[in-house]
Amino acid sequence: MFLCSLCLFVAKWFLCLFVACLTLSGIVDKFRVTGGRELHGRVAISGAKNSALPCMAAALLTPETVTLHNIPYVRDIITQRRLLEDIGATVLTPELRTHKISAAHVELFEAPYELVKTMRASVLALGPLLARFGKAKVSLPGGCAIGTRPIDLHLAGFETFGAEVKLEAGNVVARAPSDGRLRAADIHFNKVTVTGTENLMMAATLARGTTTLSNAACEPEIVDLADLLNKMGARVNGAGTETIQIEGVESLGGAEHTIIPDRIETGTFIVAAALTCGELEIKDCRPDHLTAIIEQLRSVGVVIREVNPTTLEVSCPDGLKAGHVTTAPYPKFPTDMQAQYMVLMTQAQGRSEIVETVFENRFMHASELQRMGAQIHIDGRSAIVDGPSPLNGARVIASDLRASASLVLAGLIAKDETLIDRVYHIDRGYEKIEAKLRAVGADIERVIAPVTATQSSEFNLQVASLQESKLKLEL
Repeated sequence: MFLCSLCLFVAKWFLCLFVACLTLSGIVDKFRVTGGRELHGRVAISGAKNSALPCMAAALLTPETVTLHNIPYVRDIITQRRLLEDIGATVLTPELRTHKISAAHVELFEAPYELVKTMRASVLALGPLLARFGKAKVSLPGGCAIGTRPIDLHLAGFETFGAEVKLEAGNVVARAPSDGRLRAADIHFNKVTVTGTENLMMAATLARGTTTLSNAACEPEIVDLADLLNKMGARVNGAGTETIQIEGVESLGGAEHTIIPDRIETGTFIVAAALTCGELEIKDCRPDHLTAIIEQLRSVGVVIREVNPTTLEVSCPDGLKAGHVTTAPYPKFPTDMQAQYMVLMTQAQGRSEIVETVFENRFMHASELQRMGAQIHIDGRSAIVDGPSPLNGARVIASDLRASASLVLAGLIAKDETLIDRVYHIDRGYEKIEAKLRAVGADIERVIAPVTATQSSEFNLQVASLQESKLKLEL
């Protein structure tokens, strides 16, 4: 047993060293996509990383083991696992998509900048640490460059719980009242916030009294987290509605829970089938979590048939027609599908308007799509897309997670070859997307190559141009 553990440790150490060497030597991953192939076959949807991340953080609320199944194998999960291990938790993976998390011996109550800067969800450690241990220190979060996503609503909520919250050298430092336990409160969110709802819901499970969160986020990921918390012994009611009530308990225990399927990955593959005029069977999904997405895509000509509660069949035999859409919090059309929908509308007959109401900088992919031939005009928070427009392969840059997915989709239908830089963005939230696409007929491969001085200079210029054009894109 000791020998097996030692071998595993050595293997992991060499893997980390290898990855570090690749990074330091300028090795980068890209996607090379050659368009023109219809997609046919079956795709299995992975677990939702936006559900897995808060559920992993919830394991900090108890010294007992929390077992999570259907964890997606994506970069953000690796980052969250490292955060948990850095503060003293033990994370075992008896199977690839199963995590057994024990926070019995947490020794550090801090989420360091090195991790938080790469993934905004790291801030979800704040609520559980503060609730269970009475103190927490978390760096201000980073993540995708899609607009301002402050955590002021989280911090105001913790102060309402009676905590002392300070900002010190870029870190949020929070401390519970003198008795070490938060006090329940009635909290109204001035703006719908998913991570804010999750953070305060977790903190409230161990607070003294009953907490009410109003204008709370209603996403399925909120419901999934509440289901886990209740299995741990919490008393959470109303998750999935705008009003959530949490009756605080003295302590929480271990639990076993299966993460819900990723609704955004599902939506992305629906768009992929429609764009390529193919036919896909999408299994292991939750159509009931995609009501607005399915309704919108059907309205523009995508044929989506519910085979059973976990399987969809998708095709687009009669072509696409233009359709307007406005992003909004769940259950409306999600901002995380806006970039994919924009690519779809480049192939639709007519003019479409896409209004982005959630994030102010989430049209950065439009300039890259323009370079491929898309007819897109940006006016503030509105994007006007004229179609159908033939797309041509080009070298493009991913600016965020969902933008990278949109560029992959564009590459699937573009003439000739598309080379996508910065695919680490897509690795944050899509599990082996290139392998899944290749299995259903796409011509896509991951390219691992060194960055030359010339390429680095060109790349930096391209990034600067992309950033400069954020909201000033013109035809």
